[in-house]
Amino acid sequence: MKSLRDILVKFLEWFLILAFALLTLDVLWGVFSRYILGSQSVWTEELAINLLIWVSLLGAALTYEEKGHLGVDYFVGKLHPDAQKVGAIFVELVVLFFAGFGLLYGGWLLVSETLAAGQVTPALGWQKGYLYTAAPIAGLFFIIFSVEHLLEIFSGDSPQSEPSPEEGGEL
Repeated sequence: MKSLRDILVKFLEWFLILAFALLTLDVLWGVFSRYILGSQSVWTEELAINLLIWVSLLGAALTYEEKGHLGVDYFVGKLHPDAQKVGAIFVELVVLFFAGFGLLYGGWLLVSETLAAGQVTPALGWQKGYLYTAAPIAGLFFIIFSVEHLLEIFSGDSPQSEPSPEEGGEL
């Protein structure tokens, strides 16, 4: 199961690198066409918005997998280790709930209803429902990573935070 997770993470990393590179090129072309050529390409802003949505949602999932998300480590570090474990479990369950109902289920409803309505983007003519699949896909990644984090916590494999300088750690 670890190798499947590693493949998913590597795929996500490469997808984000390519999407961000495309976003950068798109914005550069939009600026170039507007200020140098005198007329901005009509599709550049729409593509940039949609790429930013995908990069943001999937980038957040990747950051969450790497445990790089925001936290209140200072206050949590002052708690008893058992309370820290309970807090970590609570946070993972909240993320799991939000990812399952908000992103996966809600995102799937958004995709299916938008596709049924036949909405298309004005400049590119793409089906909006397909563009909205970023939400349920990100939700699926969040669920996978949250379950993995919970398994680490329960198995005791969860990396402990490094001791502070007061506790004998390095500066």
